[in-house]
Amino acid sequence: MPLAAHGVTHPGRRSTNEDAFLVDPGRGLFVVADGMGGHNAGEVASGLAVKAIDEFLADGTPPSLNVMDEALRLANDYILTAAGEKPDYTGMGTTVAAVFVRDAQAVYAHAGDSRVYLWHQGALTQLTRDDSWVAAALNGLEDEAGELEQHPMRHVLTKVVGLRSELQPSVAQCAFVAGDVLMLCSDGVHGAVSLERLATLLGSRQSVAHVAESVVREALGQGATDNLTAVVIRRE
Repeated sequence: MPLAAHGVTHPGRRSTNEDAFLVDPGRGLFVVADGMGGHNAGEVASGLAVKAIDEFLADGTPPSLNVMDEALRLANDYILTAAGEKPDYTGMGTTVAAVFVRDAQAVYAHAGDSRVYLWHQGALTQLTRDDSWVAAALNGLEDEAGELEQHPMRHVLTKVVGLRSELQPSVAQCAFVAGDVLMLCSDGVHGAVSLERLATLLGSRQSVAHVAESVVREALGQGATDNLTAVVIRRE
């Protein structure tokens, strides 16, 4: 079953773009990383994470929970090593959302607040749970989401790739069948576009390039100031 995929990134209202992404429908590998750190170190961290995952899975390794777990742990080690070699990179890190698709299955892994969504038969589901203070405080209490989304600690992450030697990525899998759509995105997108609007955009039968561009355009139109990245994958 063929895959159609496209990624779009935009700096938003910032002078630099510290997001990085990978789109490889041939291998079924997709990554979004949102870096952080001073002296452009966020850009370095996100780029290293994408590079590490790309190289680790370059030999045709079949997707599995263990493989994706190891890929993010390796990215963590790469960033820690780079940070130890250059003082300007100290404290850099990145969120990561990665998806590895094979046949009718998708294995996904993440750390931080970049997300993976699945559109299936008209319904949109957020597959990942943010590693953030707000998500931990909510703990399923959706009726408090509005208040907590304005909390001064809403951007505080509880898990980041590249900050600590011990990383435990969140890894899971789902069915991915004909007509389904997956989207990976950084928080600049999901922080600006509602779930209802994302469902409408991802359910469009336009090309994946048009859909990805529409998602980023919608986020900009909603006043997004952060870097924005969206990778859209459709099972044809």
